[in-house]
Amino acid sequence: QVQLVESGGGLVQAGGSLRLSCAASGSILGISAMNWYRQAPGKQRVLVAVILGGGATNYADSVKGRFTISRDNAKNTVYLQMDSLGPEDTAVYYCNVRGAMYPLGTSFNSWGQGTQVTVSS
Repeated sequence: QVQLVESGGGLVQAGGSLRLSCAASGSILGISAMNWYRQAPGKQRVLVAVILGGGATNYADSVKGRFTISRDNAKNTVYLQMDSLGPEDTAVYYCNVRGAMYPLGTSFNSWGQGTQVTVSS
């Protein structure tokens, strides 16, 4: 089993910044991708940012230039630095980690519990 623990959400004024963290633990053999999704009230969960094992990143158009995803491989932790936040960024943010587990390399696809980000205008 691979567990994810998220932190860093909260309430911020428009134009402000927040940094989310997500730490993975368990029988991790390797991680192929670490992702951040968000789900606004009444809407579907959408992909916000991706960082692959080699460090390549990709972002949703709505957050490009404002959000930065990074990872610490030694800590199996992914971060999402969110700058220039606006009310449209209000959502529950979920981390998602995919990879392989000991001892047989079985694939896993784990989700964090979600953290609320609220941006006031």
